[in-house]
Formats: sequence, structure tokens, C-alpha cells
Amino acid sequence: MKILLVSSQDYIHHPVPSRHHNIFEELARRHEVHVAHFHVSRGALRPTRLIVEEATQFPVKSPLLHYTINAPYHYHIFNKIIRENHIEIVVAAHVLAGSAVISAAKRHHVPVLFDLKDWFPDSAAAYFKNRYLAELVRKGVWEITRRNLSRSDRITTVSPSLVDKLKGLGFSAELVTNGVDTDLFVPHDGTEMRRMLGIDPDDFIIGFSGSIERWYAIDEMIRALPELIRYRKNTRLLIIGGSLFTDYEGELRLLADSLGVSKHVIFTGTRPYAELPRYIACMDICTIPLSPPQWGDIALPNKFFEYSACGKPILMRPIPDVTRIGGQNLYVYRTRDEYLSQVKDLMDNPAGFKINMKDYSWKEKASQFESLFSDLVI
Repeated sequence: MKILLVSSQDYIHHPVPSRHHNIFEELARRHEVHVAHFHVSRGALRPTRLIVEEATQFPVKSPLLHYTINAPYHYHIFNKIIRENHIEIVVAAHVLAGSAVISAAKRHHVPVLFDLKDWFPDSAAAYFKNRYLAELVRKGVWEITRRNLSRSDRITTVSPSLVDKLKGLGFSAELVTNGVDTDLFVPHDGTEMRRMLGIDPDDFIIGFSGSIERWYAIDEMIRALPELIRYRKNTRLLIIGGSLFTDYEGELRLLADSLGVSKHVIFTGTRPYAELPRYIACMDICTIPLSPPQWGDIALPNKFFEYSACGKPILMRPIPDVTRIGGQNLYVYRTRDEYLSQVKDLMDNPAGFKINMKDYSWKEKASQFESLFSDLVI
């Protein structure tokens, strides 16, 4: 099968692999998969089995400006890619570029599957501090997303709650959750990595792994550190990842300095994905501090699967779809006091787990997409 993927990211330079990387690299073992390349991210070149198709005329780094000024070129280049490579199915997962590729696919009578990997109106608006500008972006992105969904032949999304949300908006979507590389994410001994990071054997480590952006309330965890340090002086916060398009990481560093806890916060920056299980092994608690609350109603984060596969306790804001899957390693907090109480309890009663994540492997998710493609391609 010949597939064109238009992902929501710069596929070969984005520092954090998304569901599309994991699923389509697996599909590329059996199919000819082409992927559009947008020059937005600054990460190192990512090796890939996919056939990379250049889709940028003006390599502007600002995402909003990049996809806006390149929109006419995107329609032109997607027409060319579909025509010359005899593409049989298009997978769209982008707002503006998604609109362009759907138009090109319709011109060539190629079926389109739209993969809504998060709620684009809110995720796009989250980059803007000005609430009026954020609301303008939210409304504009929803109008384009609504049109993209209306013109697609099939819709997939990542969580049961997003399936329900789309149903309420008049769209039928199928569930393909995020997953985990079950060969890579397994329990590890964290002793050596702790030594490399300058972490003492008896330090208690609260950990976070992911993009350092404002939809995670990492600042609240830093604000809670002084009290936790009073309870157990060797408490530290380990943050694995970096900011992509905002200055949130810089704000967190300044906050730690102002509270006098900078020596208790370790920022590693973005690390190679294959090394994440070794970093997670250093953590006594793994966190998912998702914010704002409405995001929790539709989220099913990759890090839930990754932390669980590594056998770690997870302390998280309420995320109904994670709770629906369940697991004895889940601990939920709603307030600062609940957060502090849960952390102190885990300090006094350390926990480790062995959790079978086979049903959520990326290989299983790739097979689910493959079945959907077979239904669309006649």
C-alpha cells in the first residue's frame, strides 16, 4: 500500500517522537510510506524508514507563520506527491497543511483518514498568553479542523473522551489510543544513571518526562518543593525534556531560583528517546501534571503508557481516560494539599510495579491502522 502522511509535526527534526513516528515507522516495514517534511523544529535529524518529501518553500521557524505562508505551496506539492507516487491513501493530522492535503486527495479521488491526535483548537491556543488572541486562534483553528473532519472519509482519535466529544459535534471517530514501545520501555536499574546525574542513592526523586510547555503545571510542583524538602531534605525534582516554542523552561528556572530550591531541581534538556527508560528508572514517582483541567477530560498521554511499562507509580491530575484503563500504579491529586499528601505517602511507602502493556504496544496500534486502511482502499 502507498501511504502519504501529513503529520502535525516536523517529522524528521522534532525532538520528541509522536504516535505518528511510532506507528508509521512500524507500517513502513510492510508498506511504502511517504511523509511531508516541514522545516519548523531545530532538533537533530531523525533516522526514518519513511520516504521524506520536502514540503517547505519558506523555512520560517514560527509554526503559525510557517504553515500560513506555505499553505499555497503545500497544495501544489501535495498534488505532485500524490500524482507522481500513485498514493493510495492519505493520513492527515494537521490543521492548515491538513486542509491542503485533503483538497489534493479529493482532486485525485484518494481516500483520507484524519487522525486527531489532540484537541487542536485548545493546543494551538495554549501557545498564546493573551487571552483574546488565544480565543481568536481557538475559534479559527476549530473552523479549519471542522472543515477537515467533514471532508475526511474516516476519523481516528486518541482517547474515548475525544471520540465522545466528536460525536457531540456530529462526527463519528474510531479509537486508536496512544501506546508504548514495549521492547524499549521496561523496568531498569537506575543506579548508574543516578550517579551520572549527581543524584545520591537516598535522594527521593519526583520526575517528569515530556515537553516543557504550559499545558503541564510543572511550576506548581516547583512551588511545592520547599514543603517537601522540609519533610524530607533530600527531595529533588528531575525534569526530562525541553520547551519547544515558548520560554516556559526559562520561567521554571527563575521560579526555582526565587524559591531557593534550584539545587533541588535537575533540568536535563531534551534527551534521546531511546535513553528515556534509563532516566525514568531514576524516578521514585513519575508525574503527569496536566493543566488546564479541561485538557484532562480528553487526554490520554503517551507518558502514562511509558511510565507504566517501566513499572513506576504515577502521580497525576485527574485524567478520566487514564483512570478508565486503570492500574494499581495510579495516584490522583486535585489540589496542592492532595499532591503533597500523595508524595509524602509514597516517600514513606515506596512502590514499584510490574505491568503488562502488550495490548498498548505500538505494533498493535500499527495493526489497527492497517485494518482501517484496508477498509478504505478498494
